[in-house]
Amino acid sequence: MINGLLVVVLLGAGVAGYLVFFGSSGNAQPTARTATAANRDVSEVVTAAGTVQSSFSATASFGTSGTVTEVNVKVGDAVTKGQQLAKLDPTQAQLQVDIAQGNLDTAALKGTATTAYRQAELALKQAQDALAATTLTAPGDGTITSVTGSVGQKVGGSASGFAVVTDLKNLVLHANVSESDVSKLKADQAATVTVNAMATQPIQAKVAQVDLTPTTSNNVVQYGVTLSLTAPPAGLRPGQSASVEITVSHVSNVLAVPAAAVQTVGNQSTVQVMENGVETRKTVEVGVRGDQYVEIKSGLTAGEEVVLPPVTTSTNTNRQQQQGNIPGTGGQRTNGGFGR
Repeated sequence: MINGLLVVVLLGAGVAGYLVFFGSSGNAQPTARTATAANRDVSEVVTAAGTVQSSFSATASFGTSGTVTEVNVKVGDAVTKGQQLAKLDPTQAQLQVDIAQGNLDTAALKGTATTAYRQAELALKQAQDALAATTLTAPGDGTITSVTGSVGQKVGGSASGFAVVTDLKNLVLHANVSESDVSKLKADQAATVTVNAMATQPIQAKVAQVDLTPTTSNNVVQYGVTLSLTAPPAGLRPGQSASVEITVSHVSNVLAVPAAAVQTVGNQSTVQVMENGVETRKTVEVGVRGDQYVEIKSGLTAGEEVVLPPVTTSTNTNRQQQQGNIPGTGGQRTNGGFGR
């Protein structure tokens, strides 16, 4: 009995010692952190993901049916607007032009009534257009990125794409922004584009166009924005994915504090200021809101210390980790974790 009582007393003493030395660690008071209000540059940015696209891409198609007799380009060739790309057998179309011309000449010699003469003129114009349609030309300046036809192939007119011309020099980025951010965008705003395949080569850009109508997918409303790229690097290709940061507002050398120090409820913003070891709440007028810093227009002066959100010890984690360390249980001490 005496041995048993002695064990109980020793165990009780161990528990008491544990509570004295370690029990309060799970209830650590928040550690006050402060930052100094100081002048700096502040930028607000809108981020989005997008895809590199050509500023011009068009499919070239014959305007009539026929058999291909010439293909004058191949993939990779640079072409200019109006340059011949391919040709159909013009025999039938030329015959129609000759017939229409003859009919018009006859109508003129016979002094046919004005209506009949005009009809003959119209028939000749249509035949000439059909003849011209047997020659396929480039719809714009660019590079041939696709040729689907070949000599001897029969094509069925404009519904059948024969070649694709893409401008690979003047590339743009097309991205989608949320409906909450679209009102912040306007033409000529500066942006930085980072192509995933060229992460070490950020590209400067500008907002060129913001779509007026949205797209909706899975109840998410987004607006398209097109950005022109300044001096894109060699090797950039349409279809590559990229991220973009658009600077929608920027101020230089203004009083600012960390964004985490500012609390905003409704239209009122406040900060906690440390004065002689005592925290005091002040109302402030804010300007540009960046991800890291917020411009303070009034309510603070440079050098004042604002209070940041505290870093506290995680009570639950400490208790769980220290439970195995009570004297007499054979547990091993572990260090408590810290959470924000």
